[in-house]
Parts: sequence; C-alpha cells; structure tokens
Amino acid sequence: MQTTKFEELGIIEPILRAIVDMGFEEASPIQANAIPIMLSGKDIVGQAQTGTGKTAAFGIPLLQAIDPKNKHLQAVVLSPTRELAIQIADEIRKLATFLHGIKVLPIYGGQEISKQIRSLKAGTQIVIGTPGRVMDHMRRKTVKFDDVKLVVLDEADEMLNMGFREDIETILKDVPEERQTVLFSATMPKPIMDIAKTYQKEAEIIRVVKKELTVPKIEQYYYEVKPKNKEEVLCRLIDMYDPKLSLVFCNTKKQVDELVSVLQGRGYFAEGLHGDLKQQQRDRVMNSFRNGKTDILVATDVAARGIDVDDVEAVFNYDVPQDDEYYVHRIGRTGRAGRTGRAFTLVVGKEVYKLKDIQRYCKTKIIAQPIPSMNDVTAVKAEKILDRVNNIINSEDLTKMVEIIEARVNAEDYTTLDIAAAFLKMTMGEENEQIEEKESYMDYGDTGAEAGMVRLFINIGKKQNTRPGDILGAIAGETGMPGKLIGSIDMYDKYTFVEVPREYASDVIQVMKDAKIKGKSINIEPANKK
Repeated sequence: MQTTKFEELGIIEPILRAIVDMGFEEASPIQANAIPIMLSGKDIVGQAQTGTGKTAAFGIPLLQAIDPKNKHLQAVVLSPTRELAIQIADEIRKLATFLHGIKVLPIYGGQEISKQIRSLKAGTQIVIGTPGRVMDHMRRKTVKFDDVKLVVLDEADEMLNMGFREDIETILKDVPEERQTVLFSATMPKPIMDIAKTYQKEAEIIRVVKKELTVPKIEQYYYEVKPKNKEEVLCRLIDMYDPKLSLVFCNTKKQVDELVSVLQGRGYFAEGLHGDLKQQQRDRVMNSFRNGKTDILVATDVAARGIDVDDVEAVFNYDVPQDDEYYVHRIGRTGRAGRTGRAFTLVVGKEVYKLKDIQRYCKTKIIAQPIPSMNDVTAVKAEKILDRVNNIINSEDLTKMVEIIEARVNAEDYTTLDIAAAFLKMTMGEENEQIEEKESYMDYGDTGAEAGMVRLFINIGKKQNTRPGDILGAIAGETGMPGKLIGSIDMYDKYTFVEVPREYASDVIQVMKDAKIKGKSINIEPANKK
C-alpha cells in the first residue's frame, strides 16, 4: 500500500509540528489528494465518508491560507450539526497549536448568541458553524464576509438532507466571488453537483470511497467510561479475561508511552511499539511479545502494521480509532487460526457516536457492556486461582505442606479455612480503586416504535408553524446525531412523534429538554404505546 508522509505535501513547519504532536504519522488518501490541490488555490469537490481524515484534509490548507495579522473573518466552514462544528473547531485549533494570532470559533444554535457576538467582535479569522446560526449572525450583521477567501462545505449531503440548501446558497451568494470553495460529501446526488456547478470554478473532483471490509467473527464489546477511569477499566478487563497475549491500541505515540508506564507500574508485563522506536528496539519488543515474555503490547496503528502473532486472544481499543478501517485492522489481529477472539473498546462521551459510525460501516455488532465491578473481577480471579489449586491437589504430593498447616492451626486460634482465605487474598493482590459506573441504556419499554428505535413525544405541531424538517434539524443539530438515523416523524396539530435509535434516546431526551424549536420551548419524553 502506497503511503504519503505529511512532509511531502508542502505543509509549513509549525503545522507539521502539530501533526506530530497529534500522533498522525502518514497522510490518509483524502489528505494526500486534497491538501496539495487546496494549497494551489483550486476549488475541490471531495467524495469522502466520515472517518477518512477529511477535517485535516481541509483544515491544514485552510490554516495556511489565513493571514494572522488580519483580524477579520477569512474562512467559513459550514457543518450540519453543532457537534460536528465543535469537533472541527477542536481539530483545527490543535493543528494551529504552533501558529500565533489565529482565532477559531464554532457558532451553533443552543449556545447563547451574545457570547458568540463578543468573540466575533474581538476578532476571529475562522468560523465553523451550522448554516442556521451563520444566517442568524448575517441578519444581525455580526459576521462580515468582506475578507473571506475560503469556504468549506463539510458533509454537504447531510446539510441538504436536513433542509439547509436555501441557507447554504444564501451564504455562498453573500461571500465574495473571488474565493476558494471546497465541498466534501459522502454521496454525490444531483443537488450536490448543482451547487458545485453554480458556486465553484473548475473544481477538481476527488473520490476516496472506502472499500467494504469484512470484520472477522470476533466477540466485540464497548464500555462507556470517564477519561480519568480509562486506565482502571482497562486493567479490570485484563484481569477479568486474563488473555494469554493482548494488543492495546492508542492513537498517539505519547499515549503509548504513558500507558506502558502505568501498566508496568501496576505489575503487568507490557511493552510499547510506535514510530519513534529504532529497528533494533522494535525487533526486541516484537520478539519478547512473540515469545510470551511480554503479555501486553501497546501500539499505534501505523507501528502495528505487519504484526502477525496467532496467539493474541484480545484486542483493547484504549482510544477509539481515528479511521473506521483502523478498527477492522486492529481487531483482525485476534481470533486467528480458529481461535476465539475478543475486542474491547473504551468510549468516552460523544465517542459513542463515532463507534456507531464504525458499527454501521463494518456491518457488525459491538455490544455495550457494564464496567466490571471489583466483585466481578475478584470472583473471576479467585475462580482461576482455585482451578490451579485443584490441579495441584490432584497432581502433587502435599504431605509436608499439610503438616506445616496443621502445626500452625494447632498453635493459633484460627482454622484451615482462614489460612486458605488469607493465601487466596495474598495471591490475588490488593483491590484497585473504585470507579463510577455508567448505567447501560434505559429500558423505555414498548413506545410503539420499530425494532431498535424509541418513539418520542414532542409538544409542538403544525399549529406552531412547525415542519418535520424543523424537528429533524433541531434533534440532529442539538445532539450531533446524524440526521439520516432519525426515523419516522408523525406530525399533528399540537404535537409530534419522532423515532430515534434506542442507543441515542437518552441523549436526545437529555439534550432536547432545554432546547427550543422555532423559538418555542419544548417538552420531550418517551411516547406511550400506540
């Protein structure tokens, strides 16, 4: 497989430093194709799905186009949801770590607009926003496009599905014609091509459509955790399942080094593998892992290429992979040669949405699991130790040991059971810290929805001049859930029923309880059975 280094793409040194800090080692196909074209100033139509690295593909050239001395707005990125706008802003800020004087601001509904206005007035060169909120600022004249030289439409098909076409066209008409326009979309329906034809000039078309990948037959689980608890949960899972050999994947070299240090400090035989290792070090680490001297290998995706060890019984995704394909490559390293394989993924906050994308892309089932309690871990560890004790009793001469135990019992005020329990505790070691455990999805019962969905009631309908598109746009925009996942919307005069996937229902109810639709506060709750 041909690879491209970021150093080959004409990227300036401060951004290259940030890329290294972020843990990226090679450019993805969309990055390798799009970055040089964008740097040349040409318009682009890019067909790329979520999980291909497209944010960096447009974010890097965008940053290089900004004049830090000019405090006026110079670039606008439109995204379908507030969650995506925040993600894009976060990544662009990381890429700009070593650039000085560049301000990035996400603007979206649901946040107090006065705060956004203050930030805009203070001087912001890059705005990432949902079309509706950008239009709101245009009406208030709090965004001025006079100096804008670059516009990016990210997930353009999703924005059209959510009914934003008119807003998008209004924004594009208001931006100076002498600009660079970049459009990314997972699909290329006619409306997308119409926008490209109308608002772009001789755009270069880039297609990076990810191939279908087959996921091996592996038991796959995920655990929702808090960042501070990731180390503890990983250790509990290792103790619980006690794999002969296991691979732990991190997204950055820094995280690999930190996690190896933690694991070794807790007494595990762990080694790290990443791109900074010299070949001699890499060979030593791999030989130790193959020979079983190292039980746990912690690695980045790029460094793990070419690892071919049949006895890997478990893969742990300490970080959710940055690319959907990485997930398949990671878990494919277990369950080989007819053996049983398990894959465990630790998910923090909104990463659960990314995992759902991976699940849909891979056409596989990743099952939510409760975090093992200390009682669970203790019971499993005790059972394994007692199995070993049973083997020793059946296969070895214990006469001398029995005499020693009898002598101690006769001399002290405790029983053989007390001694056995003390030995068991010594063997198992100390229990680790307690952690907050997240409850699994709520059971909403039968709400009259299709299988896998929850039907929700919203107290707003046609008489409030509300359309189904307003409901869809509000839910997708407020929660960050892809609009295409929202099911049927049944609207009546004074209320509406909408179906959402069961795994998103709690988030939708929680986030939407303080939301407004068409300026009206709403109440949202699980519906009664039809």
